Amino acid sequence: MKKIILFIGAFLFSSLFFDKSIGLNLFLFSILTLVILLINNKKDFKKQKTILYSSLYLITGLAVFFHDSLLAIIANCVAFFTLIGLLSEHNSSIYIHWLNGLYSTIAGLFHRNFSVIETTQKVESKHDRDYIHLTKLVFIPMIIVIIFIGLYQNGNPLFNDLIDRVDFSFINIQWLLFAGLGYYLLSNIHKPVEVEPATTQDLNTNNLLDKTNDFSELKLKKENQLSIILIAMLNVLIVIFLITDVTFILTNLDIRASVFSEQVHSGINALIASIIIAIIILLYFFRGDLNFYKDNIIVKRLAYTWIILNIILVLSIGIKNGQYIYYFGLTYKRIGVLIYLLLSATGLITTLLKINQIKNIWYLIRLNTKAAFVVLILASTINWDNLITNYNFNNAKSMDFNYLIELSNNNTFLLKEQAKLKELDQNSIQLIDKKYRRYTHELKTNSWQELQYDNLKLDTK
Repeated sequence: MKKIILFIGAFLFSSLFFDKSIGLNLFLFSILTLVILLINNKKDFKKQKTILYSSLYLITGLAVFFHDSLLAIIANCVAFFTLIGLLSEHNSSIYIHWLNGLYSTIAGLFHRNFSVIETTQKVESKHDRDYIHLTKLVFIPMIIVIIFIGLYQNGNPLFNDLIDRVDFSFINIQWLLFAGLGYYLLSNIHKPVEVEPATTQDLNTNNLLDKTNDFSELKLKKENQLSIILIAMLNVLIVIFLITDVTFILTNLDIRASVFSEQVHSGINALIASIIIAIIILLYFFRGDLNFYKDNIIVKRLAYTWIILNIILVLSIGIKNGQYIYYFGLTYKRIGVLIYLLLSATGLITTLLKINQIKNIWYLIRLNTKAAFVVLILASTINWDNLITNYNFNNAKSMDFNYLIELSNNNTFLLKEQAKLKELDQNSIQLIDKKYRRYTHELKTNSWQELQYDNLKLDTK
């Protein structure tokens, strides 16, 4: 029964994707994937975590349908690997989910059917089936029959005419090969597998730090003194920087675009360096026994202060980026800055929690990879091209029209609407009309597998 389901799935896979661009088909494939996974992993789908990750996977598939963006497609792939990896082992970290998901997708079938004997390093089949014999049963008779057909064609004109009349043009070899690829993919994932020893090692690694056997009061006293001096000096330095930064923001409200650009970009570069160095320094000092040193209260408070000041630095850069957006409009780079600031603040907060709760570095990695995954999923649900276009037309003090034209087709209908509402020059209107005609032609030629939400909008116009 399961084999039949996989064959049906392979047929649907090729029907959805062969010689087609991405659209509705990716969402339908997401549903197909969940059906096959549910049939083969019913117990797992009774757990809330599986339902949550399945929902996120479907949401990313819908995001591709509503706005066919590269970000949404990437998010769908990541959510796919995450779900497959989750089914292989529920209690592992999210980056292990990705590893197991990717491995299952590529080599799940081979992993389930063959094992490696560690002592001899030989590959051994886990089943009694003789795959070589099965291959012989299929290909040897087929090859010999084809040879004899060729021989008989030359020996009998009537037989030759009969063979010539048999029309095999309805068979699309490429379509069948694509279906074979679909069968291989679905066979790999229907029962996800684990990568060892990475999965077991992750399960056996907790988030807490333990006191080492080399605990030394004398060494820790010296390390504590060094950390107090260094972090105190860094606190003073960042306070001076923040004072000058706030002064700059308050006294330069009407600033030239070139200066704004330089300030934001240099500020981001400084932020990148300071955040990375800050976290590395804190991880170094709080890597082990200093967490258990009885006189570490001062250095901990200095560390908390430094983290908070770095968060204020993040907010300062955010304000400058916000001013830049207010005057000169949204772009992907400016949105990227905001996302980076969000992830930076998350990294700083989790570092503070690591020090306060005496956690190890794996705690940071686990928490921050989860945060990055959530941000990716949320970002994929937004039509950024539409948002950028709408904001720049209605809120930005100045606007780069050519930038909006060069964005993907996701803003085409909005541009057409704005052309009717705003007073644009003739050249801008012509560029919008050209983009609109090209995109509507593309929508009209879409097959049902390639349908997008804009196809429905086009039908109502």
